[in-house]
Amino acid sequence: MAGISTHVLDNHHGRPGAGMRIDFSAWRDGRWELVKTLRTNADGRTDEPVLPAEAARPGQYELLFHVAEYYERQGLRPAEALFVDATVPVRFAIADTRQHYHVPLLCTPWSASTYRGS
Repeated sequence: MAGISTHVLDNHHGRPGAGMRIDFSAWRDGRWELVKTLRTNADGRTDEPVLPAEAARPGQYELLFHVAEYYERQGLRPAEALFVDATVPVRFAIADTRQHYHVPLLCTPWSASTYRGS
C-alpha cells in the first residue's frame, strides 16, 4: 500500500491521541498549500488516508499537528505551559510513490517526536 498515513500517540496520558486536528499541506509553487484537514479517531488514526496511493506524487509535504489545542481539550490549563509549540510541523519528502509513508507523532505537553513508520 503506497500513499501517506499517520497516527498520534499521547505519551502523557498513555493512550492514542484521539481527536487531534492535523492539517496536511503540499509544497507547491514556492509555498505550502493546504490540501485538507483531518482529525484522529479513537485509535489515534485518521479514518481515511492522509494521501491515497493514487494521488501520491514526488514532492515535499507537511503534517501540522495541533498539539496545544489537543491538550487544552484534555484539561491541561495554559498555566501548565506547554513546552512544545501550539502546532508541531513534520515536513518530509516523497521520492518513490510506490512506497508507503507512515508518519506518526508521539507527543506530550513537553515533547514531540516522529519517525518513518510502516
